[in-house]
Parts: sequence; C-alpha cells; structure tokens
Amino acid sequence: MVEPYFNNALKRMIKSPKMYFLDTGLCAYLTKWTTPEALEAGAMSGAFFETWVVGEIVKSYYNAGKRPPLYYYRDKDQREIDLIVSENNTLFPIEIKKSASPGKDAIRHFGILQNSGLEVGPGNVICLASDFLPIEKNNWYVPAWLI
Repeated sequence: MVEPYFNNALKRMIKSPKMYFLDTGLCAYLTKWTTPEALEAGAMSGAFFETWVVGEIVKSYYNAGKRPPLYYYRDKDQREIDLIVSENNTLFPIEIKKSASPGKDAIRHFGILQNSGLEVGPGNVICLASDFLPIEKNNWYVPAWLI
C-alpha cells in the first residue's frame, strides 16, 4: 500500500491509498495475462510496468532494513505524481512511464509540490530509456534497469 502524500498546504487531495502487488507474476496469473507477449502489448502493460518499478523500489528499502518513505499524489483535478520519496524534509517526485522517450510532459505535475512547504529535490522519470539523461535542470530520465 502506498499512502497519499498530503499536508495542510496541498488542497483537493484524494486520500485513499494505492495498492501494488510485489509479485507481478502472481498479479498476471490472477488477471489471466498469462504470456509475456500479452503483458508487453496488452492494455495493462503500463500498469504492470508501474507495479514492477514500485515493487523494486519497495524491495530495495526492505533489503536495507528500512521502511519505504513512499507516497503518491493525486488530486480532484486529475493531476498525479506516481511516487514521492519523502526523506529529510525533502520530497523527490518520481513518474513511471513505459516508454523509451516519454517527453517533458511526464514531469508537468512535479511543480505542485512547490506548494507543500517542504524542499523539493530532483525529480525522476523511470522509463525504458537506454541511459541516464537530463530532462531539465533538476529532472532526469532514469532507465528502469538502474533501479
């Protein structure tokens, strides 16, 4: 379960948690997406990729003996940030895209966090890019294989 990020400075929040499977194989079996080809090209491929990325991030914290400081943001205006890592009073936004070149549009909602009253660190778009690349000054494309 990933809890929503909210504080008094951010308004119009959706406050229900998001649930991810840590075992994407079990999730695929339960939803009857039984072949790799169906997962790759199917309507749920982006959701499975996001689930896999979140699972890998969560497992990396658990393997280090830490509770994952992960949240997400979604408001009633349909603005969403897939993950927010909250460490040392700093928020690090993460967007997850199943694309090799998602475009600058992927970071369009990161600015919402400026209203949180906390420092906002570098943002990342975890995607299928082949290399670690800058999007702009404080935001980066991060290849999924690096997580």
